[in-house]
Amino acid sequence: MTSSTGTDTGTADETDTEYDAVLLASFGGPEGQDDVLPFLRNVTAGRGIPDERLEEVATHYRANGGVSPINDQNRALLAALEGELTSRGIEAPVYWGNRNWEPYIPQALERLHADGHRRVLTIATSAYSCYSSCRQYREDLGMALRSTGLEGELGVDKVRQYFNHPGFIEPFAEGLQAGLAEIRAELAAEGRAEGRLHIFFATHSIPTSDAAAAGPRPLAAELQEQTGMAPGEGNGADVYSAQHLDVAREVLRRVPEAEGLDWSLVYQSRSGPPHVPWLEPDINDAMTELASSGAGAGENQLAGVLVVPLGFVSDHMEVVWDLDTEARQTAQSLGLAFRRTPTPGTHPTFVSGLVDLIEERMGRRPGRAAVGCFGAWYDVCAPNCCLKVMRDGTVRPTVAGEDSDVKAPTR
Repeated sequence: MTSSTGTDTGTADETDTEYDAVLLASFGGPEGQDDVLPFLRNVTAGRGIPDERLEEVATHYRANGGVSPINDQNRALLAALEGELTSRGIEAPVYWGNRNWEPYIPQALERLHADGHRRVLTIATSAYSCYSSCRQYREDLGMALRSTGLEGELGVDKVRQYFNHPGFIEPFAEGLQAGLAEIRAELAAEGRAEGRLHIFFATHSIPTSDAAAAGPRPLAAELQEQTGMAPGEGNGADVYSAQHLDVAREVLRRVPEAEGLDWSLVYQSRSGPPHVPWLEPDINDAMTELASSGAGAGENQLAGVLVVPLGFVSDHMEVVWDLDTEARQTAQSLGLAFRRTPTPGTHPTFVSGLVDLIEERMGRRPGRAAVGCFGAWYDVCAPNCCLKVMRDGTVRPTVAGEDSDVKAPTR
């Protein structure tokens, strides 16, 4: 475990490898109106969700021309990674593969192999620890190797989860500092400078069952004690939420202008049947409740909110719609000033941090940079880490973990 400013100088969890290519793995998104429903069918495959229900989500994409911004963002990130690798003298081309839309991960692996590559290091566009952010990528890689017949022919590893790497955290701090200056200037111009500000750190909600499977909960309990949060407050009892709380504290520590402001962790983008519990509170509910609790005038009245999209790497549809559209509309209906700070995207510090992780796994960089209470995350996940049992009772093959179909353990 590290101090809030230190690094873990321990060795990596597996032998350093001179990888000959990098795979940027992401979620994927539609490129036009005709792609929207097929894309959503891919995302929800096996769940039996009718097209009528998918069309409810499709409206988010259709309102933006049927195009998800994530694709251009990944193209830009790929180019930035290639530039940074080249500047450091690392000869490793960057390929791109998605879980749910073209270019798909299996086709990316086939291209890698056809181009003569044999040792591939994967970077996923998800920073935290849970099934959908980490294990599902490892499953898709494992199943892709099997479906393409490349098991034993192509070695594929994945960088550690990087939620607490300085390269991921510092762009959020920079954005928060700028956002505070902007919203304070706006409120001053409106004569509301005395009103309260609140910072919402927003991330994707996940089922509570996935949160419970996400990792060593004693660390979450320790963080809860450090932050002074009451048991259960902000769902800090699970590692997924606790990681976000720790990153929020690290962001705030870097922004003196935020000292004394209230803040909270909130969730967004809930999906699935209503009877399945997901992490709460939803950002819109939290905003409404907070505004109603600040009746009065002057410094006791809530005047504005800043939203830091702490759970996201880029400004994709769930940021553009759930925050820039729905959360903004909620703030406007409550008479609140609203600012949403940027995601890391292609910020030079973020890109540099990702290449630091590549160099770390290649044995070219001493130490394992991490801030906060968790320390550098594992290079190789435990076999049952973030486990999700399929409907047929099996566990899917993965890379950097178990690699065969096995029956799930009884719990």
